[in-house]
Amino acid sequence: MSDRFVLITGCSGGGKSTLLAELKARGHQVVEEPGRRIVKHELETGGRAVPWLDATAFVNLAIATALADREAAKAGAGWVFFDRGLIDAASALQNLTGLPVVKHLDALHPYNRQVFLAPPWPEIYVMDAERRHGFEAALAEYERVHREVLELGYDVMMLPKATVCARADFVLATLAE
Repeated sequence: MSDRFVLITGCSGGGKSTLLAELKARGHQVVEEPGRRIVKHELETGGRAVPWLDATAFVNLAIATALADREAAKAGAGWVFFDRGLIDAASALQNLTGLPVVKHLDALHPYNRQVFLAPPWPEIYVMDAERRHGFEAALAEYERVHREVLELGYDVMMLPKATVCARADFVLATLAE
């Protein structure tokens, strides 16, 4: 089952969500980024579990959300594309607390061995109400997650800086090999 679960991770503002929208338009099941959903909900309800107020509460909620997303995705068939996910959230918690959670959670809940990484792409990076960190923080996050997926033994494919259609074609062709 985890072979169906494909992680698309990488740099904030690197086009991951746009790519997942294209994959969804092509009929594939997608799971939106937990962090953005959490931030949106917290902003709408006056909550404090956002990275700039309570980062630890935020990443713990992101882990719980990613686990729930995986459970919900089990019911489907075919590829399931995750915009970020458990590794990203666990990496953030490990970075904040020093607790060695990434390897443990990944061992229990692995993804397809092929992970797609969105590289830093300053030309398309934008900040918004849910992404308040600058490009330098996005780079640090990217380097940490890139290191984590390599250390976990995933086969990492860098997404090309190309149109969204070309990126989706690349992902699907890579998985078909």
